[in-house]
Amino acid sequence: MKTKLTFVLILSLMVSYSYGQKITKAKKGVIEALDKKEAGYATMAMEIWQQAEIGYQEYKSCVLLQDNLKTEGFAVEEGVAGLPTGFIASYGSGGPVIAILAEYDALPGVSQEAVPYRKERTDGAKAGHACGHHLFGTGAVAAAVEVKNWLISSGTKGTIRVYGTPAEEGGSGKVYMARDGLFDDVDIAMYWHAGNQNSVRVASNLAIASVKYRFNGISTHAAGAPERGRSALDGVESMNYMMNLMREHVPSESRIHYVITQGGEAPNVVPAFAEVYYFIRHPDMRVVKDILARSIEAGEGAAKGTGTTMEYEMTGGSFNILPNRVLAEIMHSNLELVGGVNYSAEERDFAEKLMTTYKSDGLTPEMAARVEPFVVTEVAGNYSTDAGDVSWIIPMISMSAATWPPGTPGHSWQAVAAGGTSMGVKGMTVASKTMAMTVIDIFNDPSVIAKAKAELIQRRGPDFKYVPILGDREPALDYAGKH
Repeated sequence: MKTKLTFVLILSLMVSYSYGQKITKAKKGVIEALDKKEAGYATMAMEIWQQAEIGYQEYKSCVLLQDNLKTEGFAVEEGVAGLPTGFIASYGSGGPVIAILAEYDALPGVSQEAVPYRKERTDGAKAGHACGHHLFGTGAVAAAVEVKNWLISSGTKGTIRVYGTPAEEGGSGKVYMARDGLFDDVDIAMYWHAGNQNSVRVASNLAIASVKYRFNGISTHAAGAPERGRSALDGVESMNYMMNLMREHVPSESRIHYVITQGGEAPNVVPAFAEVYYFIRHPDMRVVKDILARSIEAGEGAAKGTGTTMEYEMTGGSFNILPNRVLAEIMHSNLELVGGVNYSAEERDFAEKLMTTYKSDGLTPEMAARVEPFVVTEVAGNYSTDAGDVSWIIPMISMSAATWPPGTPGHSWQAVAAGGTSMGVKGMTVASKTMAMTVIDIFNDPSVIAKAKAELIQRRGPDFKYVPILGDREPALDYAGKH
C-alpha cells in the first residue's frame, strides 16, 4: 500500500503544473463580487447558525440554501437519495461537470453563544454549529453562484452543481448519494471546511463504521426473582469487555470508541433492553470492515453467553479520503492568491480572549492571516467524513479556511462562538473565493480532469468496485435519536 502511494506522489510530481499565479480578470471579478455580497451571505450563514438543526432535521437550513440557488437560476432537485434534506442544484449543460459539496447540520449537546467565554444555554435548544457547517453550506453556495455568473459572462460550456449533503455528523448523507449513483456523471468534486488555519493538504483520514448494538433480555425483580431474569445490560457489558480485549489484536492505527446509550431504568429491575453505540475507525476502510465483522461476532457471543438476543443497526459508515495532488496544487495556488483572514481590532480582541480558554501556546491571532505551506503526507488525519466515499468514485479536493482563531479545537463551544461572528464569515469568504477560482481554472483547462482521474485510478486500483460500508440499508434518518 505504501509503495503504491509513494509511486502516486512521484507520478503527481511529474504531472505538476502551476496555476493561478496571477489574478486574471475572471478571478478579480470573483473576488470583487464575493466581497460585495459578503454581508448577504453572512445573513444566510447566521440564520443557519441560529437554527442549528441536527442531521436529517435540517429542513429550514436546506430551504435557505435552495431558495438562494433557485433565485440564481439553478435547477434544484429536492429529497434526493431518499434524504428529505438532501438536494442537487445544477446550472449549465454538458461537460465537464464540477460539483461543490455543501453541509449544514449542527452537533448536539453544545453551547450556542457568540461570546468568548462558556455560557450555558437557556433557550432549551440542544444543538450548535460546533463544526462550522452553517458557513460550510453557505460558502459552497456562494462559490457556485460566482462560477455560474462566470459561465454566463465567458460563454463557457459545462455544468456547475451544488450537492446539499445532510447529516455529515454521523448520518453519512453523502454515502447514500454515492450509493445511488448521483456522482457517476461528475468529473470533479470539491469542498471546504471550517477550521483554525488556511490550508490545502494532500492527506487522508480515518474510515469509520458507526453501529448500534441492541440487546434484549427478560425483565424481573432484581432481588425477588433474579433467576428468572436475563439482563440486556449484561449483554452490553460482556460485549464491551470483549471489544476492549480486542484492542490488543487490531492494527495500532485503529480507533474503537463507544457509549452505552441505554442501560436500564432502575437497579432493582433487571434490564430487558440495553444499547451500546460504537464507532470503529482506521486509515484503511478494508480494515474497518474487518473489525466491524469481528465486533458483530463479539456481540453475538455476548448475547449467547448472557442468555439474551442481539440485533445491530449500521447508522453510518464512510471510506477514508483518497487525496488528489493534481487538484490540490491548483487549489493551493488560488488560496495563496486569496490570502488568509485579517482581523479588525474588535475581532482580534475577541480572538485573544477566546484563545485563553484553550491551549494556544505559541499561537497568535495574526496567524489567521497566513496561508499554511502546501503539505503532502501519508499520515492520516484523526477524523472521519462521509466525503471519503465520494473521493473513491471521482477525484476530489478540499481545503480549510480560518473561521476560528488559531488553535481552536473543532466540536467545541469555542468553535461555535467564533463561527457565529464576523471572523467566521471572513473565513467563509476566503473559501468561497478559492473554490470558485479553482473551478474556473479547471473549466479553462479540462486536461486537468484526465490527470486527476489517472491519479485516482492509481491510488484506488483499476479493479475497484464501490461497496459502501453501511451496505444496502435505508437512510438512517433517526440515527441521532434514542431507541
